[in-house]
Amino acid sequence: MVGVAGIVALFVVRGISSTWGGLALPNEAQDFLTLSISVIIESLPFVILGIVLSIAVQVWVPDTLFVRLLPKNRVLRRVAISLLGVLLPVCECGNVPLARGLIVKGLTVAESMTFLLAAPIVNPITIITTAQAFGWTNGILIARVAGGFLIANLIGWLFSRHANQPGLLTPRFAAECALPPSHEHGETRWGQSVELFVHEAGTILPALFLGAVAAGLVQVVVPRQVLVTLGSNPLWSILAMMVLAFIISVCSNVDAFFILPFATTFLPGSIVSFLVFGPLIDIKMLALMRTTFRVRVLVQLTIVVALASALVGLVVNFVS
Repeated sequence: MVGVAGIVALFVVRGISSTWGGLALPNEAQDFLTLSISVIIESLPFVILGIVLSIAVQVWVPDTLFVRLLPKNRVLRRVAISLLGVLLPVCECGNVPLARGLIVKGLTVAESMTFLLAAPIVNPITIITTAQAFGWTNGILIARVAGGFLIANLIGWLFSRHANQPGLLTPRFAAECALPPSHEHGETRWGQSVELFVHEAGTILPALFLGAVAAGLVQVVVPRQVLVTLGSNPLWSILAMMVLAFIISVCSNVDAFFILPFATTFLPGSIVSFLVFGPLIDIKMLALMRTTFRVRVLVQLTIVVALASALVGLVVNFVS
């Protein structure tokens, strides 16, 4: 209810602010409301889709299906899991509840991380929109897909070496994963689905609201012109684009069209870094992932993904 009330309040205040006459909100406040609402409008359908897919995985998919289909070798297993995003047209915000469902279903935390980071970039909608924006000949699309795939598997390998996988999760979610199947008390699958939808929505929607508010606030405070002036430097352009991706929190399914106007002033490597880093780590995603992973894990995840994304951008700049 907190998440729903906060989202509704943003829409109501923005909707009636234009009718207040002399008491109208300042331009900065209206920009903040508009930007926050845009993040919610863009993300909410995929969040709901992610929750529905999570319910399908947890309730309707047989327990042994993943065990039977996925390879036994750990490296090949993570590779196969990272390619699941090809079958699921969900952007990064919707993949958080889906990744939670995979953990509940028995996948390790490292394996779910591999899926969580790879799926937003290898999903077919992201590939199509990136191809439409940049084409197939300039290398941006290939660098984005390959970079996202490699970074996801790097993260999966690093966290697979952690001896205590449940220790990577928040205590609350770890306790939920430890519940035995008998806690359902013979409830029908439809009843379980409704209960799980309410639970997941109650966890994700407040995080989405807070992430959207934070993204809108930072966009109003930080001048974009400061970032744009750095576009011609091979290193600083990459860092500027990564900061922009972190602040804007735009969905991976449409971020290629958002960044397309910058392609004439920024080097190709910086565009690739934006397209790789943004779907994996931004303000909204960190707020959503906080429902599942400990703060220490998120800090480590952010550092590794940032360094790897910058490296991908530098390689593209060097090659081009």
